[in-house]
Amino acid sequence: MAMQTHPRPLESGDAAATAPVPLKRILVALDASDHANRALAEAVRLAASAAGTVTGIHAYAAKLHDRRFRQMEGGLPERYREENELERQRVVHDDLITRGLGIISDSYHDDAARVCEAAAVPFRRLSPEGKNYRRLVDAVRSGGFDLLAMGALGLGAVPGTAVGTVCSRVVRRSPIDVLVIRDPARAIGEGPLVVALDGSTRAFGALLTALDLGRRLDAPVHAVAAYDPYFHYVAFNRIAASLSEEAGRVFRFKEQEALHEQIIDAGIARIYQSHLEVARELAAERGATLATRLLDGKPHRAIAAYLEEVGASLVLLGKTGIHADPELDIGGTTENLLLTAPCHLWIGEARFSPPMDVLAGKTVSWTREAEDRLARVPETARGMVRLAILRLAQERGHTVVTASLIEEASTRFCPHFGGDATEESALPWSAAAEELLDRLGDPALGASIRLRAEKRARREGAEVVAPEHVRPFLDSETAPALHWQAAALARLARVPGMVRESVRRRTELLARDRELQEIDLPLLEESLAESRELMQRVMREGGHPSPDGA
Repeated sequence: MAMQTHPRPLESGDAAATAPVPLKRILVALDASDHANRALAEAVRLAASAAGTVTGIHAYAAKLHDRRFRQMEGGLPERYREENELERQRVVHDDLITRGLGIISDSYHDDAARVCEAAAVPFRRLSPEGKNYRRLVDAVRSGGFDLLAMGALGLGAVPGTAVGTVCSRVVRRSPIDVLVIRDPARAIGEGPLVVALDGSTRAFGALLTALDLGRRLDAPVHAVAAYDPYFHYVAFNRIAASLSEEAGRVFRFKEQEALHEQIIDAGIARIYQSHLEVARELAAERGATLATRLLDGKPHRAIAAYLEEVGASLVLLGKTGIHADPELDIGGTTENLLLTAPCHLWIGEARFSPPMDVLAGKTVSWTREAEDRLARVPETARGMVRLAILRLAQERGHTVVTASLIEEASTRFCPHFGGDATEESALPWSAAAEELLDRLGDPALGASIRLRAEKRARREGAEVVAPEHVRPFLDSETAPALHWQAAALARLARVPGMVRESVRRRTELLARDRELQEIDLPLLEESLAESRELMQRVMREGGHPSPDGA
């Protein structure tokens, strides 16, 4: 049967690969080995839990056999070298190999179909001709599958081999998650599911997949984070032994060593512990419990020892980690565990980015000066300002927000207010206008109405904000409801939740100010621009100006 392909090829890092893995379309590599049979059994369990489909694939290289036969023709007995007889032998060999390999492939599929039928899981067949690893890679890149299940070893396994060449080659090239079967006698869930975290999006993707699998299989889920506090000690002592006395003074070895032991190693431990705390919070949000442990030592060795200790049935980890570059096909820890893990492996490409506030709450701290400055920002805009600062901190690699970082954020997000630019002076408010605003009793809405009233007063050339500048926006709260066009509603749904309601009310105020009955996408975009301007203003000023303009 010719392999059916899909129109959109899937490359490594495809943005569509988001966690948890849906398990709707599972591909299984078949070869009748014990490892492949266990891969099939696990694929059927998972597909059944998700009302999914299993597709078996077995590639056979008939053309490779044909080329090999031609290469061996020189060694045939003399009676087979007569031209007519040689041509007849070529036809016979080609027919036997092609039909024979096809029959073998069909038998693998027939066995798999019976397993799927017993579990009421739909089964499909792929029997492409060609190099086995290459055809597997073509299939997983087709965009037609969520997960590949395969054995670490196949029929060619020999004692002492941890992973076969086909498995190794496919794992490196697969753009989707791969379940690698290590022990054919053991089912996933007979021991804990263990996730290895390093802060990368693929590691957190593996966490969400593990939580989903734990729920489906009623299995406990653990999370570990491993760091090596001993590397710098060894490296510094080796470096010291090779430095001359003068070079040692220039390098200031003792100070550097103390810096690493007292600050850097402790800081790394804090970072990896924060990954576990984020993981616990994500698990709690999904109604799951998560056992966690911070490990020290060479990561792959520390993780493998933990897997042995708890009797893990599956370890889940990202194919590449936090320090990966675009050209890397597999991370060092994952590559080592592929060879040494005592249990099945789930090597993930699916990604998940924890919400900024969750991640920052565990990984980022604020100096007192920075906290004081943020506290001066009006509550209605504080969430937007805080998010902008945290994004900059993450981009810069900072785990502590300082006042200087807030200054940098202000410069970056408000460039038109930098240098010697003259800022617009604030309009004073009359006591009657302030009283009207105070009656509203909603600080978030009040901040927006304050800015709109000031804008109206400026447009009219007034020297003070009076009640007539405030009242139109207050009266609008009892006016008939506005109609939102579908495109505007869809765009509003993409606004971060913490500011969505504020943006909605600000947009409706803008529509009423212009005496409009309908809100379309351009009007919403204009309102969003005003929201960003508000954020920039409060970041620059540290709070609303007082009524007297001070």
